[in-house]
Amino acid sequence: MSNDQKYDAIFVVSFGGPEKNEDVIPYLENVLRGKNVPRERLEEVAEHYYKFNGKSPINDQNLALISALSTQLKSKGINLPIYFGNRNWHPMIQDTLAEMHRAGVRHALGFVTSIFSSYSGCRQYRENIQQAIHSLQGNSPTVDKIRVFYNHPHYIEAVTSRINEAIADRQLKAEETHIVFCAHSIPSSMASRCAYERQFHESSRLTASGFPYSWSLAYQSRSGPPSQPWLEPDVSDVLAELPSKGIKNVLCVPIGFISDHMEVMYDLDIEAKQTAGELGLNFTRVKSVGTHPVFVKMVAELIEERLDSSKERLSTGVSGPSHDVCPVNCCLPA
Repeated sequence: MSNDQKYDAIFVVSFGGPEKNEDVIPYLENVLRGKNVPRERLEEVAEHYYKFNGKSPINDQNLALISALSTQLKSKGINLPIYFGNRNWHPMIQDTLAEMHRAGVRHALGFVTSIFSSYSGCRQYRENIQQAIHSLQGNSPTVDKIRVFYNHPHYIEAVTSRINEAIADRQLKAEETHIVFCAHSIPSSMASRCAYERQFHESSRLTASGFPYSWSLAYQSRSGPPSQPWLEPDVSDVLAELPSKGIKNVLCVPIGFISDHMEVMYDLDIEAKQTAGELGLNFTRVKSVGTHPVFVKMVAELIEERLDSSKERLSTGVSGPSHDVCPVNCCLPA
């Protein structure tokens, strides 16, 4: 295999999460620093983590993904070390970049665990990495980001497989069953500067096309002040409309999340499930792609296409593969 770009490591970059109760408030303060979010909202979200002894599963899930990806890459003859860093909690991006430099890494390929393009899901990660590189004053590798994958056929296949796993042998009548695709809400002002809504719709449309059920989009986990418009409708509002349409079974698909971390475990598995129960709906939360073999295969192929420009850049739907290098005006902050 040719290595056109001469990368010498993979850098998996994620959001981060606390490991114990004592981490929760400092972690949330990192997440919300510089944002106009009321203190009571921070403390409300902290209670979500305390229900799980302060531990978010996101770090362990990323480590599981890294382990599966390492195995997949080695099977393809790609023997690059994989490093892991977070925006908001340990291991932090800057610390991992310093570690990589000490190990002799000079040019890394970065995989960010966000599916859709937005300031918080793409550009901010690139800014965080560049800020960390600058602060290390030359003692850091460069990092090139892998393209977003919302319309990669293997991502759609992995989500589809998770839905089929949830359905299994259940006999769900098409006219009584509805799929609700969920993604994290973002401020409307941020959404107006990026392709987040379009990409969310496209991923959902492509996945829904494989099933005989009606479907809709819903947002969750907003954190801004009530006066600030965020993307709607909220998942609870979507659920509330379904019984009057004859729906009895809901498949809730967290298509905007690659792993079952806190926003999925609390906002869907507890809050949305409770709402559905009060409405008399049979609620099934579909697993995120996680370490699904087809998803891991996709990540490996995204790496391969950057190592070897002769590799096909796969996509499905109407938009084609996303860019490797983001335009200057892409995903600007709100």
